[in-house]
Amino acid sequence: MMDRQVKDTILRVVRYIAGIGIIFLLWHIAAAIANYGREVYFPTPFSTLSGLMDYLKGKPLYGTGILNHTAISLIRWFKGFALAALIGVGLGIAMGYYQFLFDLFIPVVTFLQIIPGLAWVPVALLLFGLGEGATFFMIFITSLPPVIVNTAGGIRETPPVYMRASRMMGLKGMETFFRILIPASSLSIINGLRIALASGWRVLIAAEMVVGSAQGLGYVIIQSRWSLDFVSAFSVIVIIAAIGLFIEKVLFQIIEDKLRRRMGFERIL
Repeated sequence: MMDRQVKDTILRVVRYIAGIGIIFLLWHIAAAIANYGREVYFPTPFSTLSGLMDYLKGKPLYGTGILNHTAISLIRWFKGFALAALIGVGLGIAMGYYQFLFDLFIPVVTFLQIIPGLAWVPVALLLFGLGEGATFFMIFITSLPPVIVNTAGGIRETPPVYMRASRMMGLKGMETFFRILIPASSLSIINGLRIALASGWRVLIAAEMVVGSAQGLGYVIIQSRWSLDFVSAFSVIVIIAAIGLFIEKVLFQIIEDKLRRRMGFERIL
């Protein structure tokens, strides 16, 4: 008989493929309706994928290849997210463990969290001007709050019985953190990182469109608007969605499933 884990994985992949198929079907219908009696062409899935293949084969796109635009955006994204993850997890653990730190910093974190990513544009421009610094700042400041909130929440929600068990085992100080608190809050921390990655990715594209980055996926979208090259814009949107789906549904899914199995949790299909 087929292994349960393999069967679950296959079913999940089939569902994802079916969901993507629905997206392309709705896209095709929307394009057909939009193109009826209009002079401006609304790209269909076929024309978009055809154009994307040309760019992947080396056709230049606003000064460089599409792979170079993608790599530049990914590097910017990772730098901002990495710093937010490092600071956010550390501060979240401290806030979750010490009540006075939680009371002191949670209003600040909440304030940062409720501000939309694009609202940071004027702040970023005033602090760093046009270019890389402003983009980095917007990714960092947007990614930071969800990491802190979820990490602190995971630490604070650790069952008291775990702490009593740790004291009975003679665990103290850092041993309690690494053997009890971190494992117990690991799923919450992963969820915070997942939300932060998605938030940082969205604001990265917007930042590249607004704050003067000369390369990147967001830059391609804003340039294609001026030239009415909507096939290029849609090709980039497909890349943006594909990267987001890969990180969300492959990388993070693998990490989360491994943690769940290690903790004895069964995923409900």
